[in-house]
Amino acid sequence: MARPDKAATVERLSAQFAESNAAVLTEYRGLTVKDLKDLRRSLGEDATYAVAKNTLTKLAAAKAGVDGLDDQLSGPTAIAFISGDVANVAKGLRDFAKDNPLLVIKGGVMDGKVLDADTVRRLADLESREVLLAKLAGGMKASMSKAAALFTAPLTQAARTVGALQEKAAQDPTVIGGAGGPAADQEHDNTAEDSAPDAADAAATTDAADAASNE
Repeated sequence: MARPDKAATVERLSAQFAESNAAVLTEYRGLTVKDLKDLRRSLGEDATYAVAKNTLTKLAAAKAGVDGLDDQLSGPTAIAFISGDVANVAKGLRDFAKDNPLLVIKGGVMDGKVLDADTVRRLADLESREVLLAKLAGGMKASMSKAAALFTAPLTQAARTVGALQEKAAQDPTVIGGAGGPAADQEHDNTAEDSAPDAADAAATTDAADAASNE
């Protein structure tokens, strides 16, 4: 490969390392062109899968600030640069490797951290982003329903209590005033006080009448 072409390849690979959500390194020794085409198709739009020379990949990784991939860059290497759901791509690679043992997952890198083959396989066991979002949305909906029930229940109970008290008071007014209680006693005292001046006026009127007749 001419030097300008190598430089362009390094730039392209470096940009893919920097812009991808993750990258998985594989060994494809023995796979046919048809096998590789089937693998690319199985990964869909979540990843691009391309063969890369180890020397150029090392330069590109270093340029992107990724260290620690040298041990994985041995033998024929093809890289799955993941732009979509990492778990989906990891599943696709794992499942393809089960049916095609010649595909070997060597490791990868995600968020600038180097992953070994076991970690990549564990990523394949994770649920997809869509499933996790659906579960999160379901959990939030359930939590909101519970919160609404907690806020609504006391108000409903209070409304029912007030309604029942009003109905009871309509049938028996003493429920509100408390007949014989402090309120009733106060009312009795007020009545006595109101009637006292009337009695005094009546007595005064009688005394005046008696005095007039004596004259």
